[in-house]
Amino acid sequence: MTPPERRATMGLAGIFGLRMLGMFIVLPVLALYAETLPGGRDHTLVGLALGAYGLTQALLQIPFGWASDRWGRKPVIVAGLVIFALGSFIAAWAPTIVWTIVGRTVQGAGAISAAVIALTADLTRDVVRSRAMAAIGMTIGATFALSLVVAPALTPLIGVPGIFVMTGVLALGAIALLEFAVPDADVRPARADTAAQWKSVLADRDLLRLNYGIFALHAALMALFVQVPFMLRDNGIAASRHWLVYLPVLAASVVLMLPALWQADRPGRGKRVFVGAVAVLFAGQALLATAGTSLPLTIAALVVFFTAFNLLEATLPSLVSKFAPPAVKGTAAGVYSSVQFLGTFVGAAAGGWLSQWHGAAAVFGFCLVLTAFWLAVSATMSATPAYNHGNYSMGET
Repeated sequence: MTPPERRATMGLAGIFGLRMLGMFIVLPVLALYAETLPGGRDHTLVGLALGAYGLTQALLQIPFGWASDRWGRKPVIVAGLVIFALGSFIAAWAPTIVWTIVGRTVQGAGAISAAVIALTADLTRDVVRSRAMAAIGMTIGATFALSLVVAPALTPLIGVPGIFVMTGVLALGAIALLEFAVPDADVRPARADTAAQWKSVLADRDLLRLNYGIFALHAALMALFVQVPFMLRDNGIAASRHWLVYLPVLAASVVLMLPALWQADRPGRGKRVFVGAVAVLFAGQALLATAGTSLPLTIAALVVFFTAFNLLEATLPSLVSKFAPPAVKGTAAGVYSSVQFLGTFVGAAAGGWLSQWHGAAAVFGFCLVLTAFWLAVSATMSATPAYNHGNYSMGET
């Protein structure tokens, strides 16, 4: 990468990470905190509180991506960060679980993922764009890992409301990062909203496979986090000490994931690594479903699950950027991000409802079905495109 490309990539990855921190950091603590709020013992409402932001994200990613194509990336990103901060402050104040859901819904209305991905594409050449997208994907995984470790440790100090305030402040700080660390794009992307261009995004079979993949990945994640905090508590680990489980789990998963990530960039191995990661994700969920009250098996299952999760989270944005037609990358990124957050909402809502009315086994069964179907469709995907000296060309990566 050139120095401006490195600067843009680092700045945009930082903005993405700060915003995703606000989404992820409450996952390990919100279900247990909700029990202290009126209505918070209803797991269906807890699931909605966890995933409500995903619904508004899903609805607004495409409009935000379209707006960024029309009026520029940076103004749209700034507006989204302000809206996200407002939702964080509402959730911090929330006196009931219903108001927590309202706050999370407003958080999700700051739907900037598509605009950030599109700006990354604007500021990088084809030959290095996959690396920039992979950097963003890895930032998301690192942010998620940090959230699982930091949230249980922060909760006794500032409480969950304090965590929401912190995420709102960080979102506002991300505006300064955008203005001072990220270069302006030389030109605004030009495109017309023709039916053919929309069809190239919505009917592309490989993009559909990848979109389903991000849907299934985040739906399974959110459904599991309706259940996992209670599993750890039932194994005798206090909520404030859950980070003692998450930290070694995530450290081990990153170490195990890196060799596969390096292999994914080698000719002829990209698809095999990707499909293998989906299979490992399925295996991790199956182990978690059978762990019961065995803490060692629960930890082992979490290591397997997060090894695959981190790898897939890092590679999916890069694959979408390669498969997407160049003229509609903003729209393609918007569709991808919309489906991702729809998965977040569906997984959390379904996980909460299943946990409330049918128990943990139904939650795990739901996740396994989603992932089994993903494994089937990913096995039939095309060879992954590769960028070669700035030209778009086909070939395994």
